[in-house]
Amino acid sequence: MTKQKTLSFTAVIVAVSVLLSALSGCSPSQDTKISKSDFVLNTVATITLYGETDETIIDDCFELCRYYEALLSRTDENSEIYKLNSRQISEVSDETAELIKRGLEYGAISNGNFDITIEPLSALWNFTSDTPSVPSEEDILEAKSKLDYTAVSVSGNTVSFSNDYTRLDLGAIAKGYIADKLKELLVSRGVKRAIVNLGGNVLCIGGKAETENFTVGIQYPFGEGSIASVSVRDLSVVTSGTYERYFEENGKLYHHILDPDTGYPVENDLLSVSIIGASSCDCDALSTTCFLLGRQAGTNLIESMDGYYAIFITDDYKLYYTEGAQSALNIQS
Repeated sequence: MTKQKTLSFTAVIVAVSVLLSALSGCSPSQDTKISKSDFVLNTVATITLYGETDETIIDDCFELCRYYEALLSRTDENSEIYKLNSRQISEVSDETAELIKRGLEYGAISNGNFDITIEPLSALWNFTSDTPSVPSEEDILEAKSKLDYTAVSVSGNTVSFSNDYTRLDLGAIAKGYIADKLKELLVSRGVKRAIVNLGGNVLCIGGKAETENFTVGIQYPFGEGSIASVSVRDLSVVTSGTYERYFEENGKLYHHILDPDTGYPVENDLLSVSIIGASSCDCDALSTTCFLLGRQAGTNLIESMDGYYAIFITDDYKLYYTEGAQSALNIQS
């Protein structure tokens, strides 16, 4: 018997708590808040601006999301990724080339644990299906044999594959990349305080006020509300967790974070990994990478990077932080 669990928007997303208080001396314009939500990038996205009144800025953000979705979707037959995978094209846009390069960099950093050629496996498991099920061992082995990020190369805007069966899936890095592009757009329009929430990829521009940070909650795995919160300004908070998309079959839970080495969902003691840092793209890739590496190797990786922090939640619901995270982020749990 298969029991599917794809959490509702409120459970999938990292809980974002913006605790507005009365700020003495603030003008009415500083207290103004506008917010809109839309379904883009296969998730519910919410963009909230503070001290702004022009809603067309948010509309332009959602249009930009749709632009990138049209470029990067692996299932849209008109997207550049789909056409690359079917070998219809080799020349791509600057953005697609840039993102593939970033994905390949993380493949090298993680010794292949982060692999943008995961598409044969992700398509096989198909966690977005209404009736997902565990594939056969034979099919898993066949799909796994097609994974190799070193089979992909990018020169300028030309993407090359060293074999005919390599296919790309940028899902583990694309939302973070898009969030960074949204930040560029918002800043160019004069926005100084905002939260961009792309289904759990949370990017903060500025803070609640000049002297007050945003408070971002970390989702309680398989539960409601937050298990912890962080205080951030001009940072992103991105979480990868087993609870985000999964199904149960014969009493066993199968989640969507696939291990390229085994072909199955990664098995370790982690429920989620949250990465906090300046680049949402990096945080997105690192959250998946650290989940795949496990707590100790993931901790070592993050502590080798300046300005990035991690929060690991284990299956006994204990929280572990990388060095400096507690003081830098004022973590409350």
